[in-house]
Amino acid sequence: MADDLQPDAPSEVTAALNDWNHGDPSTLERLLPLVYDELRRLARQHLSHESPSLTLQPTELVHEAFLRLWGQERPNWRNRAYFFGAASEVMRRILVDLARRRKAGKRGGTLIRVDLAEADIPVGERDFDLETLDSALVRLAQLDPRQARLVEIRFFGGLTIEHSAEVLGISPATVKREWLLAKAWLLREISRQP
Repeated sequence: MADDLQPDAPSEVTAALNDWNHGDPSTLERLLPLVYDELRRLARQHLSHESPSLTLQPTELVHEAFLRLWGQERPNWRNRAYFFGAASEVMRRILVDLARRRKAGKRGGTLIRVDLAEADIPVGERDFDLETLDSALVRLAQLDPRQARLVEIRFFGGLTIEHSAEVLGISPATVKREWLLAKAWLLREISRQP
């Protein structure tokens, strides 16, 4: 991640997140400059899966996600990996909501497409719409919440195996195994959709 390059940045981010967790109103001024570039990278990654007709810009997605994160009652981010995982999840929800509004507004018009091949899922050239993926993730969360969370932070958040292990509190080997299982399950579920 971007601030891994700066030795003091992770501890600054963690300190700012701890202050945010404790309701310090000055946190926003300290935190935003520390995380903004990484949030823009996450937003670009999310938007790269979207239809070219989507006019939402990375900056707009970052701002909307940050506002939603800032508005949470009692955040509990232990460190930067937790924060960026949560930010990625919020961005995904924003895009799913947008896709649903667009679909409802156009009575089944253009769907936002997600290419799961970019997540190392061997699906060839086939694309899936974001709503189908979201529905499959909801079903996966009912069966195995940890695997669903792993998909969110790896596919949408771009977290590494190691960061994912830290966020989920499991070993990297378990992350690798769960990642393979989750991808296989999602591929099967999505391929069943008409």
